[in-house]
Amino acid sequence: MAAYDAPDDLGAEVAVTPAQDRPASAPGSSDTGDDRLSDVVSPDGDLPSDLSDPSDLADPSGLSGLSGGDTGHDSASDGGSEADLASEGDGDGAEGVEEPEPTLPEVVRQRVIALAAGAISGLPLDELPMPLRRVAKFAPNRRARLGGSVIAMQLSGDPLLRQRLATRVVNDAGDLGAAVLEGVAPAAADPVEVAALAYLARPDGWRTLVADATETVRAEAEGAVASERIRDVEQRLARAEHDRAVAKVEADKLRDELARLREETGGLRDEVRTLGKALRESQAKERKATDMLAAEKGRAAKVNADHDAELRRLRARLAEAETAAGAQRQSAKDARAVDDARLWLLLETIGQAAVGLRRELALDPTDKLPADFVAETSADRPEGLTAAARALDADDPARLDQLLSLPKAHMIVDGYNVTKKGYAEISLEQQRNRLIAGAGGLAAQTRAEVTVVFDGAERVHGLPPAPRGVRVLFSRKGETADELIRRLVRAEPAGRPIIVISSDKEVIDGVRRHGAYPLASDTLLRRLSRS
Repeated sequence: MAAYDAPDDLGAEVAVTPAQDRPASAPGSSDTGDDRLSDVVSPDGDLPSDLSDPSDLADPSGLSGLSGGDTGHDSASDGGSEADLASEGDGDGAEGVEEPEPTLPEVVRQRVIALAAGAISGLPLDELPMPLRRVAKFAPNRRARLGGSVIAMQLSGDPLLRQRLATRVVNDAGDLGAAVLEGVAPAAADPVEVAALAYLARPDGWRTLVADATETVRAEAEGAVASERIRDVEQRLARAEHDRAVAKVEADKLRDELARLREETGGLRDEVRTLGKALRESQAKERKATDMLAAEKGRAAKVNADHDAELRRLRARLAEAETAAGAQRQSAKDARAVDDARLWLLLETIGQAAVGLRRELALDPTDKLPADFVAETSADRPEGLTAAARALDADDPARLDQLLSLPKAHMIVDGYNVTKKGYAEISLEQQRNRLIAGAGGLAAQTRAEVTVVFDGAERVHGLPPAPRGVRVLFSRKGETADELIRRLVRAEPAGRPIIVISSDKEVIDGVRRHGAYPLASDTLLRRLSRS
């Protein structure tokens, strides 16, 4: 049975409970290197700041011989001697000299960590050392499982923390805690619980209580091992007795079987002689069949050779046919590509010619149709009736709807030119928000691209997000919104329908020369009011 070596002042070995007899500990509380590393990893995968190096977890027990170390307290790494903690009421050591920490059995160590993890919940967060503050945020059951090594090192190296936790643990233990404080271990008490309370509370003679509990645990473990061995021996004896009886029965059966097999052997000898004669006759027939088969194979090989020659000839003809078909397909593909290129060039030429002609003539959408001119000069209208003109007014919202219905239409809005004409009574911020909201609804209805341009961005703060399909731009310092609008129009490809909303004559003239459709601000205002 394995054992930890206790300090010399205890004068005894502290037994480790065998794995099969040890009480089940919390999942993940194994003392292997990987598990000790997972003990201090927080739920989001980070190590505490003072345990960022996994080598800090080299102590396998977490509670053995730690008198200070890297636990958030001052150490002697600055060149001075190591600070010695004062004796905590332990009557076994000399005054002013700290004795080494006893090595606890695994079951006692796990119980100490569980008690401390439960008591941490009652301490304010600012009273905990930095390594324990992250662990204290876990639930108690996860705290002992994931932060066991951190709790163990802090208990061993921080007497003040251990004293605070011991006070809460002893109070929760009731009568058993009071008895342990008096240095008495009740006979009916669990030795593991007594050892854990004694280690935390550290009353006079606490090392004796821990040593007695260790001896009790070791004795229980040895008794369990002895009982297990006795049971194993008894089971082996029972199996041996059973095997002996079975072997005797099997021996009788084998004797009977041997007699029967001897009788069958005599019959088999006669049968073997008969079968030998039949075998020789079969071999003679086989040799004859082999000769016939060789002749047939020769004829079959000749037929296969002829067949392979014919197959090669047909494959050659097939390859020639596939090559000719591929050439014909490539020719047809090339001819079609030429036709497509000619058609695309013709359409592109027509489109560019139409755009160039409209730019050259600077044609504006007319308010009257040819029939309206004929009606004014060559016909009379009935009195009291007003002829309904088919042409649209310059600021009719229907004209804007027609233009926005064109494929890939792009509407550019002179922001302040529109808002100051339609919403002059409200603030600039309210004007911008109202116009951008209306433009968002129009973009959603028509699926057209919408860009709203305002002057100056240095004084604009807290602008809400633009609606989907709406682009909001502010001119830079030294540039006006009119110049930015003209730049946006020049950037668009020729032939794309561009609608510019502005009542500024300079803007209208500038964008019309680049093929855009200028509309007055009233057109957009009337369209938005109708929505």
